[in-house]
Amino acid sequence: MPYKGAKPVTPFEIAFSWGIVLFLLAAVFTFAFSNIEYGWHWNAIAGYRDKFLKGWVMTLALSGASLVMSLLIGFGTALARRSAILPLRYAAALYVEIMRGTPLLVQIMLFFYVIADAFGVENRYLVGTLILSLFSGAYVSEMIRSGIESISSSQLDSCRAVGLSRIQTYRHVIVPQMMRQILPPLSGQFASIIKDSSLLSVIAVNEFTLSAQEINSYTYSTLESYIPLALGYLILTLPISLFSRSLERRFRYET
Repeated sequence: MPYKGAKPVTPFEIAFSWGIVLFLLAAVFTFAFSNIEYGWHWNAIAGYRDKFLKGWVMTLALSGASLVMSLLIGFGTALARRSAILPLRYAAALYVEIMRGTPLLVQIMLFFYVIADAFGVENRYLVGTLILSLFSGAYVSEMIRSGIESISSSQLDSCRAVGLSRIQTYRHVIVPQMMRQILPPLSGQFASIIKDSSLLSVIAVNEFTLSAQEINSYTYSTLESYIPLALGYLILTLPISLFSRSLERRFRYET
């Protein structure tokens, strides 16, 4: 979409421009693959279609559960960081800094092999979902916190002046405005959760990436195993990215 005030773009210009981009992309990949000495064996992985599908569905399920939980964790943490109770505020700040400042791979290993083991939790799918939710929740909380703090103090003063309670202020004033600002970056974070779920393969969660790795070990067909993996993740993340772009256009304001 062009910026407001720019010359309108016709459907023909859009189609022609996309055609050029896709042609150049296809030319680059065609040239690259034609210059490698590699014997393609697509028949070798054809019998593992069901394994690919089961791994893809598992990734979808893990990501979906993590999306919901990360929203709850993020909103709760954002409110805790604004709490008048100092220990609660500091605990929330420490959680955010630790989760955002350390690699997800390390968090997965420590959480599963140390913390979960200490509490007797052996379900790796449950643990994997919790790890993804906690990791993403830290980023979501910062988005929500910044959205809340973007509301001018004059609006909050007006809410108090007309007698709105704290809950009513959040419900009718803060949350509607906050959602307009955080929806686009939130969509991007959701796409990141889907891709980050691939790291759960290190604790043997049978998701999409682990399925591709196992198929590669069975067939020794590396590219044939990982190209469908890339396409599968693209199918999951592309709709979210497109939805994010539509939100950015919808909530764009003149400055």
